[in-house]
Amino acid sequence: MTEQILSEAEYDAITQAAAQWCMRLHEPDCSDAERLAFQQWHDADPVHAFEYAAMCEIWEVADHLPASALTQPPAPARPAPRRTWQRYGVAAAITLCALPLAAYSGWELGWLPSSYERFEAGDSLRTVVLADGSQVELNLGSALVYSNYKDQRRVTLKKGEAFFKVSHDSEHPFVVKAASGQVKVTGTQFNVWMYQDQVRVTLLQGSVLVSSNTAQPGEGFRLEPGMQANYKAGDYAPQINQTYSNDSSLAWRNGKLVLDNLALSDALPLINRYLDLPAQVADSHTGQIRVGGIYNTRDIKSLLSSLPKVLPVYLTRNRDGNPVINSLPQFPPKS
Repeated sequence: MTEQILSEAEYDAITQAAAQWCMRLHEPDCSDAERLAFQQWHDADPVHAFEYAAMCEIWEVADHLPASALTQPPAPARPAPRRTWQRYGVAAAITLCALPLAAYSGWELGWLPSSYERFEAGDSLRTVVLADGSQVELNLGSALVYSNYKDQRRVTLKKGEAFFKVSHDSEHPFVVKAASGQVKVTGTQFNVWMYQDQVRVTLLQGSVLVSSNTAQPGEGFRLEPGMQANYKAGDYAPQINQTYSNDSSLAWRNGKLVLDNLALSDALPLINRYLDLPAQVADSHTGQIRVGGIYNTRDIKSLLSSLPKVLPVYLTRNRDGNPVINSLPQFPPKS
């Protein structure tokens, strides 16, 4: 984002506009003309784009609010400090414009966070410390949002993979939302990998509760150290497995991707996490071909291009430009 020197009034005007556009674009009767006007406003200044992106994330955070909060009259409560809300992506604006509740009242009811932070890792690994003191290691191309609520600390893994060392607080659980499920802890060490709607949770220390569908009743399935849970969208319950001493789930922390004699269909989600254009297999027969090896996570494109050198496959591209892995035709030996 281009650095600009804005007065407080100018910044407030932009954040208010971003909040109003965010609300309007979510309305079903938003017209094409309004959408065009928004695009012109959005593209007019990088600050507009930055604040609108922040506002959309605040909108997602507020999306869990009970329906009654959208119609309840304003509570006569003291508002949260202005500077605190501005620091975290103008949550005050979304509170005042989208919800008829003061920010302080929303915090007291456990509906709105007191702080909000976004972290992202690009082409290198990144370690961050959250406001509660928890430490998070982010894999390449990963992003998450941290929000502090009165009754819980909440992380939403937007994409990628993260390793968590959670500060213990039995009165303030730590919840990681990933795809359709979540991981709930009070203090522990664990890894969460996500690709599209697939999630894998690996526990190192402590214990966690894993839910594959937060819409289902119950707190989830408990993992103990050395256990792993896998789920995807639509699963009623996660699949629980035991991990072993040679488990390679955390090799990414050393910049490595380890494929331990996996079928291509199972290896591709691990590979595609690092590719701009995900690869596909041409058919189920190709998906059964097995691949192994240790690869540099910063150079996964080379892994893909090297497959024809080590496997009976060749590469093509589909109409969208995605790489397609095809198996070489097998002919019976001549008699």
